Amino acid sequence: MLRIRMWLAVFMLGLVASGVTAFPLVHETGWLMAIVGRFGTQTAAFAWVSRVHGALVTTDARYPFLAYGTDWLAFAHIVLAAAFIGPWRDPVRNKWVLQFGLIACAGVLPLALIAGAVRGIPLWWRFGDCCFGIFGTIPLLCTLRDVRVLERG
Repeated sequence: MLRIRMWLAVFMLGLVASGVTAFPLVHETGWLMAIVGRFGTQTAAFAWVSRVHGALVTTDARYPFLAYGTDWLAFAHIVLAAAFIGPWRDPVRNKWVLQFGLIACAGVLPLALIAGAVRGIPLWWRFGDCCFGIFGTIPLLCTLRDVRVLERG
């Protein structure tokens, strides 16, 4: 049971962390621009982050209400993390939540690759976004494995 809770804690903390980071996007992209800029300002990565940061600064100044969408994105991450309280309390009975999480992680890949292409997101950035789905499966698969052991008694 301890390992199940440890893996769930990792997954839930990851969801909450990725959620709350959706609030201060202007500041975060500014910090990211400073970090990426250390490796050179003539790189594709710096050009992309600089473009994103500039768009966020402009949008925040002229249309701050658009950030409300990312506020809801953050909220959704936190709510999804709360859904995993069920498996935390009774992992066998709430195994379906783990399976739901795995389906959601799998859905990250086509969303990032397809919607990212439609929105003009660079391929290398989309692959980075895919990592959320890929790495999210690790604690869920480990938890599911331990739940199956628990089921067998």
